[in-house]
Amino acid sequence: MKNSYWRTIILAAIIIGGVVAFWFGLKAGLRTDYPLLTVASGSMRDTLDVGDLIVVQGALNASGLRAAPKPDGEIIVFRSPRVNGELIVHRAVDKQFNDNDGLWYFATQGDANYGEDLWGDDPARGTWKNMISETRLIGKVVGKAPWLGYIPLYIRTREGIILIVVLFFIIILAEYIPVLFKKHME
Repeated sequence: MKNSYWRTIILAAIIIGGVVAFWFGLKAGLRTDYPLLTVASGSMRDTLDVGDLIVVQGALNASGLRAAPKPDGEIIVFRSPRVNGELIVHRAVDKQFNDNDGLWYFATQGDANYGEDLWGDDPARGTWKNMISETRLIGKVVGKAPWLGYIPLYIRTREGIILIVVLFFIIILAEYIPVLFKKHME
């Protein structure tokens, strides 16, 4: 039983270490704290669908971002000026430089929405003329994997948490029941 126990601990440590190394490698390589995100709303449909896993590249030069109507403008990820902690994935459809603060501002729009986002004019929230400031930018979308985002979306639900706990116990039992039966049969 000791051999099996240590083997399980070592295997778990290797898996956890690999996941952590992969995550920090992505963060360093893509220069953002949010290298992978899940699309949670239909505002970017047909370009990005609910459940798509998107790859985000950070450390952007705001002046170099392409802002134009669909399909030419770049898809950006930014912090919502309205809901603290919420990230939004929309297309940059226009941009302007504000001489007063020396920042670029972006008009945004979801591909499935009928008009540009209206963010207001509040310097404290990083908005100007219904545009968001470059200080709110997280990055731009550089890739997507369809359907893979359903996994984190599901895990956030009550049923997903229950499933993870049940699977954890099944794996533990599958590892130790044969050992216990073998010991009992001896």
